[in-house]
Amino acid sequence: MYVSDILKFKGDKVLSLTADEPISAAIAMLTTNRIGAVLVVDAKGGIAGIVSERDLVRAMHKFGKDLFDRRVSDLMTTTVVTCSPKDPLAAIMGMMTSQRFRHVPVVDEGKLVGMISIGDVVKNRIEEAQFEVDALRRYIAL
Repeated sequence: MYVSDILKFKGDKVLSLTADEPISAAIAMLTTNRIGAVLVVDAKGGIAGIVSERDLVRAMHKFGKDLFDRRVSDLMTTTVVTCSPKDPLAAIMGMMTSQRFRHVPVVDEGKLVGMISIGDVVKNRIEEAQFEVDALRRYIAL
């Protein structure tokens, strides 16, 4: 299975903000859409960073109530690891686990084509395992 298999079902919609937006916009987007991270894009639509729930929790600890005076650029993670639609899911799952992040933008030939989460990867792996179990049961029943 590959990243492209997830995108076939999930689609290519990626929610994003710009770095100059208030942090309240990021919080609203995460809450309203029930997502764990939002991509930050530059004026050309390129990836400038990512803001996750984890970033917000750390910022709450660091800035306290002054958090709401901050901009997305103050909190975003600027080193964003991406993947390709052609990447195997096992490799992406290992990378997400070892590097401790849960959201990965998908880039194909320099163009943003989607975003996957660890939840998407785990869901796909569970479905794949269930398919294998069902196939083995059918085989044994023959």
